[in-house]
Amino acid sequence: MGRVGDVFRALADPTRRAIVDELCERGGQTLFEICGRLAMRHSLGSTRQAVSQHLDVLEQAGLVVTRRQGRYKFHDLDLDPLRRAVGRWMGEFDADHSDQH
Repeated sequence: MGRVGDVFRALADPTRRAIVDELCERGGQTLFEICGRLAMRHSLGSTRQAVSQHLDVLEQAGLVVTRRQGRYKFHDLDLDPLRRAVGRWMGEFDADHSDQH
């Protein structure tokens, strides 16, 4: 699982954010399906190799988990690393600002 910085670095790229959007809308997609949805819905003409590299970055950050079924590899979104990062910051923000009220 990635560190907090890895999560935000992974999400800094617009193509990776589009992949996250697609997996949020419909999980369990193959590389081929993700490439098709990126082309049709986001007008992104990335190669399968480029999308695969983006998925690797998201997986290293803990935002994407994969499972194999036969010769297919399915990708699913895991937002827990992002929730933890934002939650930690929001907890610190709330604590800092509760003293001011």
